[in-house]
Formats: sequence, structure tokens, C-alpha cells
Amino acid sequence: MRIALFGAGSMGKLVAARARERDDDIGLVLTSRDKSRDREELVELLRGHDAAIDFSVAGAVLGNVTACAIAGVPLVEGTTGWTSSVPEVRRIVDQHGGALLYGANFSVGVNVFYRIVSRAAELFRNVEGYAPFIEEAHHMRKRDAPSGTALLLRDLLGPLNFDVPIASTRAGYIPGTHVVGFDSAADQITLKHVARNREGFAAGALVAAHWLVGRKGIYEFSVMIDEVLAGKAK
Repeated sequence: MRIALFGAGSMGKLVAARARERDDDIGLVLTSRDKSRDREELVELLRGHDAAIDFSVAGAVLGNVTACAIAGVPLVEGTTGWTSSVPEVRRIVDQHGGALLYGANFSVGVNVFYRIVSRAAELFRNVEGYAPFIEEAHHMRKRDAPSGTALLLRDLLGPLNFDVPIASTRAGYIPGTHVVGFDSAADQITLKHVARNREGFAAGALVAAHWLVGRKGIYEFSVMIDEVLAGKAK
């Protein structure tokens, strides 16, 4: 498969390395140095690729989505901090008959963690005396806080009818840690996901790129994970 990459930071480099290991071809890498290129030029560069993966910056997402949609290249959007623009992104993808898959976190393990937290929320729904909380920590270069993953975890705790606090830490080289807790006067229950490195994010993005080929419309990563967990993913 021939893949175009947006972003040459740590995630972009890791995705490129893992793609080559699985015999995918990286046909194009676009970085901040390419921001002066006009849309028509970007579209021409993208044509002929089977899929694109974006790990750039939130401010570039709309332009990248538009160029990919016009070029007919399915896009895996791994950038965070742009979800307020989802309605506009959906309009662009639908207008051009494109395909896009996005998610707060491309780790398969994190997406299983989402389902564990969702089940925990159901169990605590009718139990009094437990207050939920979220703690998350990432490397010092991560721009958005709270993380997109933490915000999604808070949404999953919605049935508890609590204003769930999120504590964020940005320090050092932490790949990503998320803790969901339920605290009472008598005890505390915690659920925790610790990313040891970014390998899981890169692997998930590549699986998503292959899954998206031949599809139309906009999907959340969870849709693909549901197929994986059910043994139906191609």
C-alpha cells in the first residue's frame, strides 16, 4: 500500500518506520515546510496514494482533510485538539465523497480500556458514595490538556451524573498514562492504562489505514475496533 504522511515528528517517523517493516510504501511526507503549498499542488502530490495518515498539528487538519478528500485519498486523522471542527470536517468529506477515520487515541489497548471504563460506569450508576475522577500524564511536548483520551473517558462516565475532574500533567517523556478512579470514604477503585511507548499508536494508525481503503464517509476509530474485537476486520 502507498501511504502519504502529514507530519515528520516523533509519531510521523515511527509510523513511517513501521509502515516500511510491513512492506507499505511511504510515497510522500509533508511537513510544516510545505505549508506554503497551495491546495491544488497538495492535491496533485496526494493523487495516486492508497491512504494518508496525519500526525501533524490541529491547525492543519481542515486543510489536510480537504486536500485528501479532493484527491480521493482516504485519511486517517491522528492529530488531536481539533474535534470542535468535526461538523465542518464531515461536510468536507461528504461533499467530495471522501473517507476519513479519526480517534482520540489509536492504541488498541486504550480502546479496550474505554470499554472497561464504560462497563465500570454502568456498575457504579446505582451505587452511592463513590466519586469518579481522571488523572492523565503525557510528555512535555504535548500541546492539548486535558488529552483527547481523557475527555473521551469523561464522556464515558457521563451516566454517573458527576462533574468529573481531570488532572493533567505535562512533563519529561511520558508516552501516556490514564487513570480512572472511583473514590469513597471506605475505599478506592482505580483503572489504569500505561503506554510504555508509542508503538501501539503507530500500529493502530496503520491498521486503520488498511481498513479505510475502499470505504466512504467518516468513521471513529471505535468502529474499526468493534470489528477487530468481533473478529470481522479485514
